[in-house]
Amino acid sequence: MGCFFSRRRKAEKESRPQGEEEQPKQYSWDQRKKVDPKEYMFSGLKDETVGRLPGKVAGQQFVIQDCENCNIYIFDHTAAITVDDCTNCIFFLGPVKGSVFFRNCRDCKCTLACQQFRMRDCRKLEVFLCCATQPIIESSTNIKFGCFQWYYPELAFQFKDAGLSVFNNTWSNIHDFTPVSGEFNWSLLPEDAVVQDYVPLPTTEELKAVRVSTEANRSLIPVSRGQRQKSSDESCLVVLFAGDYTTANARKLIDEMVGKGFFLVQTKEVTMKSEDAQRVFKEKAPDFLPLLDKGPVIALEFNGDGVVEGCHLIVNEIFNGTKMFVSESKETAAGDVDSFYNFADIQMGI
Repeated sequence: MGCFFSRRRKAEKESRPQGEEEQPKQYSWDQRKKVDPKEYMFSGLKDETVGRLPGKVAGQQFVIQDCENCNIYIFDHTAAITVDDCTNCIFFLGPVKGSVFFRNCRDCKCTLACQQFRMRDCRKLEVFLCCATQPIIESSTNIKFGCFQWYYPELAFQFKDAGLSVFNNTWSNIHDFTPVSGEFNWSLLPEDAVVQDYVPLPTTEELKAVRVSTEANRSLIPVSRGQRQKSSDESCLVVLFAGDYTTANARKLIDEMVGKGFFLVQTKEVTMKSEDAQRVFKEKAPDFLPLLDKGPVIALEFNGDGVVEGCHLIVNEIFNGTKMFVSESKETAAGDVDSFYNFADIQMGI
């Protein structure tokens, strides 16, 4: 008994015009653009300035290795980046959806943004960082960290493509896997450190086409004080709820508060549930519960003498009609900050 499919295929073959060859069947995976790993790698370079323009990496993984005295700029979002065995190099790494891993590098300066930051067997690195989770170093010495400061027009879209929030930045909350008793393997850069003094703008004609600004007041990432000693014992928590202008309102409030001489300590963007709101907002929670379904909230901690009163004045003057949570008094504000950030850190696993 013959096979039905064999008979059908024989009939189809006989029905084709003579000389016409059977075309191989095309599958979706055959139609994908072939990836050349060399396009996503810098290896063995010395005394060069190289990079990738916006749109040229588009979420691929990137490898940098065995480079010396090089300036390397990745002006695009990537899946992950590894940097191995590099000496005396300068790096700018655009938003990374996953991890950035430095291994066996020394005397390098970096500006980068990522979901996870890892470093092992490195010495004397200076890093301006935006990291959504707690940065980790291991077997590394003389590492200095500062807050990410960078801007170019495509950067906001690249953060979105990488799934990163500009408000989730734990740049100064470093975990050292191999601490040495009585010594510190890492420290924070001076608060007035100018990023361009460490990571200068590219000089090649191709890379100069990217319209970069390293001014702190133009940085896509709000420049925060992080774990530095607070200048005052008075802080204020502000929580903005999701809407069409939430990000713009948060940036405007930061600009106004910093302009009045107050300090931005930390920021966070996170989803809240009703039980979270009850713990953080207490008796005011019913006013905000209907707003939680619209999306994540953005929280800002400001610090400085008179910061609570100053924040209320700015919110009432500029954002009148926009519902926000603002700490009521100096006495309650510290509890507000602790309640919110304890909840947020637990939720994000930091």
